[in-house]
Amino acid sequence: MILYPAIDLKDGNAVRLVRGDMNKSTVFNADPVAQAMEFVKAGCEWLHLVDLNGAFAGEPVNAAPVEAILAQTKTSVQLGGGVRDMKTIETWLNKGLSRVILGTVAVERPELVRDAARAFPGQVSVGIDARDGLVATNGWAEETNVQVIDLAKSFEDAGVAAIIYTDINRDGAMNGPNVEATSTLAQAVTIPVIASGGVSSIEDLIALRDCGADLNGVISGRALYDGAIDLQQALDFLHA
Repeated sequence: MILYPAIDLKDGNAVRLVRGDMNKSTVFNADPVAQAMEFVKAGCEWLHLVDLNGAFAGEPVNAAPVEAILAQTKTSVQLGGGVRDMKTIETWLNKGLSRVILGTVAVERPELVRDAARAFPGQVSVGIDARDGLVATNGWAEETNVQVIDLAKSFEDAGVAAIIYTDINRDGAMNGPNVEATSTLAQAVTIPVIASGGVSSIEDLIALRDCGADLNGVISGRALYDGAIDLQQALDFLHA
């Protein structure tokens, strides 16, 4: 599995939220570029960026730190939050982003996901964020009646690069990932699945590795910042 260290951007800072609540944010680094370079120097193959303000605004807000990170490193970077039209997708990919993550539009405008995946093969992923098995959109602020697996299956033939599945109730809570739901999703589709939300220990990485599904990777944020997961140990473990 690939370890995707998360850099969530709010008001230009690298932060972590608790269960997606913008009012419960902790600033871990006022210099997101420096934080990105720490992950890169440690040997991370990918960076996972989220424009939290953009997710609510529906357009890029923290573009400056994202562009600065792209300028400083050749490491692969994926970005979600506020990417909701073809022009924004194309702009980010032209600036050096490896993959865009489409979340809200995957529910509201699924044809955009299909069009983008055709136009940019291997560079478009779908972010599925859920509470109790139901997809949430617009920065997790709006809940839908769409089931996670139903949404994922609807893109089976679209050519998307990956599905990033986040259990919102676990995100930032340090209570462990939803291994069962992640495994069930990964077994239900042929699209590579990346686990997100609640990963807080090496034991969580082991549980995901041994969940019975071939996961592409796992995203971790707060646990890396807090030191609950030793980054080098995690990288060594996943590369073993």
